[in-house]
Amino acid sequence: MTQSPEHETIVNLLRSSRTVAVVGLSDDPDRPSHEVAAFLQEHGYHIIPVNPRITEALGVRSYPDLLAISEPVDIVNIFRRSDAVPPIVDQAIQLGAKAVWMQKGVINPAAAEKASAAGLQVVMDRCIMVELSRLFRDGTLSPPTASSIS
Repeated sequence: MTQSPEHETIVNLLRSSRTVAVVGLSDDPDRPSHEVAAFLQEHGYHIIPVNPRITEALGVRSYPDLLAISEPVDIVNIFRRSDAVPPIVDQAIQLGAKAVWMQKGVINPAAAEKASAAGLQVVMDRCIMVELSRLFRDGTLSPPTASSIS
């Protein structure tokens, strides 16, 4: 079966990434952002909470915005309204992130185009947890380990 180019982008991105900044991460365990970030953390990804309203989530210090982060970020995972995406993409570009991932229901074609034009990989309207679960289940990916991250 031939896979779509988007499938290959997702596989390659998730295989090569280690650090995920989660914009809009809530410290409330009942919120989807918390569930997804916990899943990423449990499967070996280093998460960085980005939310000016909290000081930490999942035992990790939270930052008010992407530009306050001083370490490299592979994926900027966005849990915000679609109309709030453009300034997040601008910060992701400034930060030098490898990719912008807009969660299921987050759709902003203009911001996606801007990120892509700046050289970032873009995934839009997909849940990173759902994609990872599917790829783990079908054996395409194994959860990352320190030795498997490039």
